[in-house]
Amino acid sequence: MQTKSKLRFDPNSPQIKAYLDDVHHNTFTNQGTMVAFPTCLPGMTIQIPRDESHITALTAMPDGTVYGGTSGRRSHLFIASLHRLNGIVLDLGTPAGATRTAAVCCSDSKFVAFVNGARGGRAISGPLLDLAPEDLIQEWGFELPELTDHGECVPGEAVVHAVMDTARKTIVGLTTRHIFTMDAASSTVRVVADAPGSGRIAVASRGGIFGRDEGATLWRYDTASQKVERRAVKLPQGFGDQPLLWATDRHSGVLYTADAQGTLYSFDESQGFSGPLGRALLAPVGPMAVTFDGRVFGFCGDEMAKMFCYDPAARTVANLGVAVSVIERRRYGYVFGDAVTGRDGEIIFGEDDDGGHVWMYFPRIRGAVS
Repeated sequence: MQTKSKLRFDPNSPQIKAYLDDVHHNTFTNQGTMVAFPTCLPGMTIQIPRDESHITALTAMPDGTVYGGTSGRRSHLFIASLHRLNGIVLDLGTPAGATRTAAVCCSDSKFVAFVNGARGGRAISGPLLDLAPEDLIQEWGFELPELTDHGECVPGEAVVHAVMDTARKTIVGLTTRHIFTMDAASSTVRVVADAPGSGRIAVASRGGIFGRDEGATLWRYDTASQKVERRAVKLPQGFGDQPLLWATDRHSGVLYTADAQGTLYSFDESQGFSGPLGRALLAPVGPMAVTFDGRVFGFCGDEMAKMFCYDPAARTVANLGVAVSVIERRRYGYVFGDAVTGRDGEIIFGEDDDGGHVWMYFPRIRGAVS
């Protein structure tokens, strides 16, 4: 009797190794859990239109409330309350003529969004909201706040990014050519220095605010003296001319960023840049945020971005796959515009795509150390 020959599987063959590498690199979320929230309260409010829903700016309040803004045919500002029984993303309105939201900041009493359009970059503010005194367990009505347009920050110049200082009194912003400040209470704008308008800015461990400067350097804004020091810090080799993105460790104040090849670095205002920490699977590195135990989660690559995790305890970078949410409705996430850390250590990503959702990522809890 003729016997069937067995198919031999050689895991070391080049063809099999290439196949396994491809499968590994293209898996979907393989650690933790993703949940994608539409930009509405399903069944009660209207979702932001598909071509107006690219989420490009987020900021998180200590109570877990998130404020954000979109880009596209028109810009929308929104509030997201995702804890308790709320689970709502509420559209707060469309600033006239705005097509891109560059940043959103919050003081103790109001939010300020910086939007761009045919005119120069403008500041739009509104009061902070308490969507419900308890939880949305029935069909509550929503009264939308009145938005105030404070006009152009610097005439004729788009706003690139803006952040709130540690005292939550002053916003520091960057246009295409200048650094400016805005008093959070009076909304008074003051231009403080010339600077190239490239990438995002960030608050560092000692309260200084840093942004990309000429000649592979960073400028620094000192909040106490209200002075700008140009070319204050030299970037490590490999950064090229690409705009910078940052992630902040709330506990230590350490910042994380990446060079043009996807190599991660940390920056401490007292000690400067670290050496290379590891490399993400793809470049460029996109939005990142840091959870409470110090792990950094972010996306890397264009068009079909993959999630990664940098673990400072192990000094390793892991590929976590393409974002997918299978809770209630299946949705895949390929492009993301911003990231913040939520109330309980979850990471919140804004999807920069048609029909963009607010994504919550719950990292895997660390195992016990024996």
